[in-house]
Amino acid sequence: MIFYELFQHDPNFLEIKRGEVLLREGDIGEAMYVLIEGQAKIERQGLFFAEIGPGDFVGELAVIDGSSRINTTTATTDCKFVVVDRKRFEYLVVEAPGFALEVMRILALRLRRADELLIKAKQHD
Repeated sequence: MIFYELFQHDPNFLEIKRGEVLLREGDIGEAMYVLIEGQAKIERQGLFFAEIGPGDFVGELAVIDGSSRINTTTATTDCKFVVVDRKRFEYLVVEAPGFALEVMRILALRLRRADELLIKAKQHD
């Protein structure tokens, strides 16, 4: 919940309506997004990966390594996101170590989730 606490009072929201795409797989990205209000889904190659809610974030890999988006994120309800560009991200990593640790924790959880999905897919082949 560190992300919600850090960004809940940020006055600069990006509002996304239900059904709109925030991030599209393959696009180039320069920012990550922290969901402050609403629900969204993450998909890869059209397959459901995860549902996210307030305090969750997406798009972090593009900020970390400059890569293209690997997932598509679509609002399942009206949403408000805070934009965290690379400069702000790097500042937070240095000035708020808890932020960096939480990013790593979530990345580890997502890697485990991806591994589980891969194993399940192979079992059904």
